[in-house]
Amino acid sequence: MPSLTLPYVPHYVAAPPTKETLEYADLAIIDISKADTEEGRAALAIEVREALLNHGFFYVVNHGYSQDQTARMFDIADLPFSAVSDNEKQIYAGTMKQTGSYQGYKLRQYWHIEAGVRDQLEHYNINRDVSKRGHPEALRPLLPEIKEFSKNNHFNVLHPILRLIARSLELPEDTLVNNHDYDAVGETYVRFMKYYPRTEEEETKTKNVWLKGHTDFGSITILWSQPVAALQILTREGEWRWIRHIENALVVNAGDAMDFLTGGYYKGTIHRVVQPPEDQRNYTRLGVFYFVMPNDDVKLVPMAESPVLQRAGIQRRCDDSEAPTMEQWRKARTSAYGQSVLEIGKEKGIEEEIINGVLVKHYN
Repeated sequence: MPSLTLPYVPHYVAAPPTKETLEYADLAIIDISKADTEEGRAALAIEVREALLNHGFFYVVNHGYSQDQTARMFDIADLPFSAVSDNEKQIYAGTMKQTGSYQGYKLRQYWHIEAGVRDQLEHYNINRDVSKRGHPEALRPLLPEIKEFSKNNHFNVLHPILRLIARSLELPEDTLVNNHDYDAVGETYVRFMKYYPRTEEEETKTKNVWLKGHTDFGSITILWSQPVAALQILTREGEWRWIRHIENALVVNAGDAMDFLTGGYYKGTIHRVVQPPEDQRNYTRLGVFYFVMPNDDVKLVPMAESPVLQRAGIQRRCDDSEAPTMEQWRKARTSAYGQSVLEIGKEKGIEEEIINGVLVKHYN
C-alpha cells in the first residue's frame, strides 16, 4: 500500500528509554524468520521449548513489520484515547461483566486494584474481524490497516510460533494452528492500551503496583515492545524481574489456555505492571497487543497424545469431563477480573478465586 494513500495520523511521542539500572529478565530472542526452513524450525522448536520452560516469556524479532510500520501502529493505537471524546468512549464501552467480552473500551477506574484504589488505564479492543461491531469515528478510516496488522500477527507470528510449540511436543506441526483458525468463532483480538501516571497517594496505597500479578487467560499473548519500563515477570525462583525494551521486537508469553492444553508443561507466566522508573514517571505508557485464544469451541483438555507430555506427566487443573471450552473460560475470567472479591490464599502475598471450578491466583 503506497504511503501516500494512508490517512494522516498524529505522531505519538513515546518516552525515551530509562537510564536507570534495573534487574532485567534474561529472555531468549527468537528469530522467527528462520522458521521458513525445516532446519530452522527444528532448531527454533528447541529454543522455544527452553524459553517456555525457563521463563514462559521470550522475544521475537524479524516478524515482518519494519520499524516505520511499527511506529505507525503506535500512532494509530493512541487515537482511541487522544482523538475520541469521553462521551463517544461511553458509546463504545465494553460490557465485560455482563457479556464476558472485552470488545470496545475498558474505561479508566473499572478495576479495583488495592485498598480502594482503582486502575488508571484504558484500553480499546478490536476483534480480528473488525466489522464485528462499530468503532469510534477517528478509527474508522484506519480499520483496513488494523485488519492487516491483525493478519500479520496471526499468520506471520502466531502460526509459526504454534508450529514450533507443536514440534516441541512431538505433535504434527499444525495441531495448534488448527485450534487457532483466523476465521473461526473466537475472541482473538488487537488491544490498544494506555496507562496514565497516578497520584502519590495511589502509589503508596498499592505499593506501586499498577496491575497485580496474574496470568493471561488465552494461549499466547503478543506484546509489541515499547520503551516505558513497567512490566515484570515472576521468575521460577520467585523473584520479580523487569522486561527490557528491544526496539521493534515482540514480547511473547504463554497463558492459561496453553497451560490447560499442555497439561501444565508450558505454564502461564505470572506478570504484573508496576510504577515506571523515576525518569519515565511523567509519561503515558502506550501498549499494542495481540491477545490470542483458541477457537471458542475448543475444549481445554491436555493434548494427551503428545509423547513429550506422556513422558513428563500430565498435570490437570480439573477433570477432563469438567474442563471448560475456551468460550466458557474467557467469559468467566473476563467478567470476574477486577470485579470479584478475592480470598486471601494460603501462600504469602497471594489472593485466590475459583472460576469454572479452577483455582485462579493473583499475586501482590
